Amino acid sequence: MEVINQNTWKRKQHYDHFSTLKDPYFAVTFPVDVSKAYDFAKAHNVSFFGKYLHDCMKAINEVDELKLRVKDNQVVKYETINASATLMRSDQTFGFSYIEFDEDLNQFLEHLISEKNRIEDTGALFPLRNDLMCIHCSAMPWVNFSGHKEPVSGTLDSIPKLAFSKTVKENDGKLMMNVSINVNHALVDGYHVGLFAEKFQHYLNK
Repeated sequence: MEVINQNTWKRKQHYDHFSTLKDPYFAVTFPVDVSKAYDFAKAHNVSFFGKYLHDCMKAINEVDELKLRVKDNQVVKYETINASATLMRSDQTFGFSYIEFDEDLNQFLEHLISEKNRIEDTGALFPLRNDLMCIHCSAMPWVNFSGHKEPVSGTLDSIPKLAFSKTVKENDGKLMMNVSINVNHALVDGYHVGLFAEKFQHYLNK
């Protein structure tokens, strides 16, 4: 963990401004082409959700601003960001997971399966591990949403929140999915969200 020196930080004025706002968060929704990711998942008999979540996390971990958090009134940057995803049980309730990131897809999928089994077997809402070194995310494969709003606790929140929509096949054969991302503007700007979207699509295409 790296503590950011706010006195020399290029975002000091932005941070000071947006931190005073009652609602410093902004969200955007953008489409991604998941055709190749879907084909890969089917060809290798792996979870499509796990495949695109892994691509998402690779992109997240390449954008420094999405690794920034506010901790004890300090701005810190974590080296690695993990995924805290909502995972559904067979009874249609869900639990919060904590999936440790790994560059290796198979290892990441093992972590995902382990958390899915834990949530199914225990009925627990909260994960065993709960910290700032993550993003919060959820899949909504029942709705092709074009906008999305996250719940707000009323306390300072610096963890990016993402949601993934239903996939839709377009006339040209591409399989598209909308992605919503909600971030704290004191730490993240539109440029950084755009950079994440570009990197996410890059990994989806591989």
